[in-house]
Amino acid sequence: MQHKVIDTADVVIRFAGDSGDGMQLTGSLFADMSAIYGNGLSTFPDYPAEIRAPHGTVSGVSGFQVHIGSEKVNTPGDFCDMLVAMNPAALKANAKWCKPTAMVLVDEDSFDEALMKKAGFTTDDPFTELHIEDRPIIVAPITSLTMESLKDSGLDQKAILKCKNMFTLGMACYIYSRPMEYIFQYLEKKFSKKHPEVIEPNKKVLNDGFNYAANIQAIPNTYVVAPAPKKPGVYRNINGNQATAWGLLAAAEKAHLPLFCGSYPITPATGILEELAIHKSLGAVTMQAEDEIAGICTAIGASYAGRLAVTTTSGPGLSLKSEALGLAVITELPLVVVDVQRAGPSTGIPTKTEQTDLNQALYGRNGECPMAIVAAHSPAHCFDAAFNAAKIALEHMTPVMLLSEGFLGNGSEPWLIPSMENYPDINPPFAKILPPDGKFKPFVRDPETLVPEWAIPGQRGFEHRVGGLEKNHDGVLSSDPANHEVMVAERAAKIQKIADFIPELDVNGPAEGKLLVVGWGGTYGHILSAVEAVRAAGTDVSFAHFDYIMPLPKNTGEVFSKFDKVLVCELNSGQFAAYLRNIYPEVTFVQCNKVQGQPFLVQEVAESINRNL
Repeated sequence: MQHKVIDTADVVIRFAGDSGDGMQLTGSLFADMSAIYGNGLSTFPDYPAEIRAPHGTVSGVSGFQVHIGSEKVNTPGDFCDMLVAMNPAALKANAKWCKPTAMVLVDEDSFDEALMKKAGFTTDDPFTELHIEDRPIIVAPITSLTMESLKDSGLDQKAILKCKNMFTLGMACYIYSRPMEYIFQYLEKKFSKKHPEVIEPNKKVLNDGFNYAANIQAIPNTYVVAPAPKKPGVYRNINGNQATAWGLLAAAEKAHLPLFCGSYPITPATGILEELAIHKSLGAVTMQAEDEIAGICTAIGASYAGRLAVTTTSGPGLSLKSEALGLAVITELPLVVVDVQRAGPSTGIPTKTEQTDLNQALYGRNGECPMAIVAAHSPAHCFDAAFNAAKIALEHMTPVMLLSEGFLGNGSEPWLIPSMENYPDINPPFAKILPPDGKFKPFVRDPETLVPEWAIPGQRGFEHRVGGLEKNHDGVLSSDPANHEVMVAERAAKIQKIADFIPELDVNGPAEGKLLVVGWGGTYGHILSAVEAVRAAGTDVSFAHFDYIMPLPKNTGEVFSKFDKVLVCELNSGQFAAYLRNIYPEVTFVQCNKVQGQPFLVQEVAESINRNL
């Protein structure tokens, strides 16, 4: 068979193995290398839900899917063009994601009788048992070749075995024509100070994997994915948690305020706290609190003291923060609460993604307790979403919920590093001038925005009482029924007034028609790709995505009124659809829902669109 070098528009590679096989690092390096090369890119790390699940079991499989393209890439891909499976369990867990033409690469040394049985295979031919025997299958003795490659390296056997992922990465670099200079630079940067002895062995085994793939006859073709055309500028690959942290830092800079983050570590939000902790030089102060309640309470205290205050969490932690959120609402203090959603309820499946916290974000507090809600729609967009959430919080004196998702927080894509000159200043309404009678009234509001002034402790003449009890406009404790109703109404109206300061809803496609497809959060790329696929088949369909949940954009009702039906796509049982039905009862809403701890497949959304046209 003659070897071919094939130019292709895009490829999807899925790396999978035991949690100790280094597949997350392998996938990350492949993705970063492709980002630097200039490809469009989207990644999907898929972690096991159990802490140290038994070795060799399906429940312990860790995966990393990366989609690279010569055009903009919106999703990590539905199915893969190559599956790398480092053990039988990885093959069994991921064979279903292989395209009919997918190449399958396995480590022959791990396919012994014991591990086959542990993975649940009942025959000695796993490929036939999984019905993938018709695909190109590369059975390579990766472990043995790694040991042979590094037998003279001076590393012990345990350290050598940790390098087999680099051998695999070298093979993938050959198959997909990836330049390896970035990986060499990564190894030198990561290990030069503490473990310089592992740099050259890793380089060697990477090259040996590349050369092995180049010399065996089992690989029929190699592929070239050209760089994607991009707007000029400096790009980097970034994940959603890192982008969120940087967006908050940018907002602090634009507000001329120090940033404080009080949080308790929780999957999958911990990366935001870790990233902020790195940047003390930018004025960020972080505190790892003893629990979720302490995290948000320290943040509220920092807000009272005049900081840009942040707390980060996921669903179970958000439940614990609900009482303190009510305190932030009634005291009308700015606060950004980042909820990186995961599969629930309770502990649920903590490493898997969902959009099931929307009802909790909207209603999960006692009393009439409205707060603004912003949603990020891609890993890179987490930067803008975090910046905008902080801007709303500071300028409208309210806690703001920023909804992210595990899929966004851990996933990555290329990001055009912006100039801060293109971002607006943030102007908190600091109290500066006392009224003519010399008495500061903390809940007297700006007539246009309904926002009260922000008085910082230590300002002479601006002393006032804070706390969870209801007050009147003068800041005096009040249990008067009429006053309570006025204050409740004003706090709600203040949130609705935010709609005057956010963008209107944009429609991608015809402004009217049979069907408008809508979504929110991390479903953006999958819905957009599905809409484009339906259009390519000859059918007109329109798409609108919500980055602002509370309040909704001002023109939402007008947009909806021009379509026969609105299809709401979300990774829950219909929470956003129910919210929209309550506000727009005259609109015909239909639903596309998935609650599997996994993102949509593009084909799932496309099929739902076609059913509703």
